[in-house]
Amino acid sequence: MPAEVVGIGANVYDTLIVLPRYTEEDKKQKAESVSMAGGGPCATGIVAASKLGASTAFFGRVSDDGAGHFLLEDFARYGVDTSYVSVHAGYRAFTSYVMLSQETTSRTIVFDRGNLPPLVLDEAQKAAIREAKVLLVDGNELSAAIEGAKIARESGTAVVYDAGGRYEGVKDLLPYADYLIPSEEFALGETGESDAAAAAKKLYEMYHPRAVVVTQGSRGGTYYDGQELKTYPAMPAKVVDSNGAGDVFHGAYTAAITRGMDAYTACLFSSAVSALKCEKIGSRAGVPDYETTISFLKEQGYEF
Repeated sequence: MPAEVVGIGANVYDTLIVLPRYTEEDKKQKAESVSMAGGGPCATGIVAASKLGASTAFFGRVSDDGAGHFLLEDFARYGVDTSYVSVHAGYRAFTSYVMLSQETTSRTIVFDRGNLPPLVLDEAQKAAIREAKVLLVDGNELSAAIEGAKIARESGTAVVYDAGGRYEGVKDLLPYADYLIPSEEFALGETGESDAAAAAKKLYEMYHPRAVVVTQGSRGGTYYDGQELKTYPAMPAKVVDSNGAGDVFHGAYTAAITRGMDAYTACLFSSAVSALKCEKIGSRAGVPDYETTISFLKEQGYEF
């Protein structure tokens, strides 16, 4: 069976360091805990979609070392098809160190992109895009993402673009997004506007997606589809780890699309998934299943 959701983008080996508070410069501090986890916008989004019931596959490359094998095993743990992932010896993985402050519930990240060769789509991957319902991209592996998005456009596969980073060349990917979901920082920086509503409208006018969703963290977000301008709320949560919340939102959005939700309802669903994730340590481990999410939404007064 072809995967409903396929992804092209970053797949990161995270070291999560939980601290009582951020360490002062040139000081030492004992960590509350240290753990390893899979991360990266697209890869985490794919895991979220899988945990929410979609069939998924990731396209990419991993290093032939402990980090690479951990990432493959992590995908398998969550039911993601890794048959489109190749293993390469002699390279460093994309890694990051994520410091989580218990005092502020915020996170600080230091990363190394590694040196894996860029992804080049093969015929099997191209065929999988044509057969999928959704292609999720995040601006990493840009050349492959653009090629994949063009194939998706020709095949009727929806493209969800997790636009978090303003990487060089992303303007070539933006026109192929059916659901353009930028961070507020990206939206304001890309448009030169001073508020999310104006930025959402301008992005829509520039690229004509089905919908623009500007994510605004704990303030929820702003939605525009060319006719309706709306906000959606950040759902209540007892936050212990906000790292990966945006990645999870995008993955939940792809799962919502596969289930036939409309573009705005998908925002509410994804906001709920993201909130529930924040109540647990780990961007992937904390993702709830579909039934838990729907139950939570009903508790908040939403009918699904």
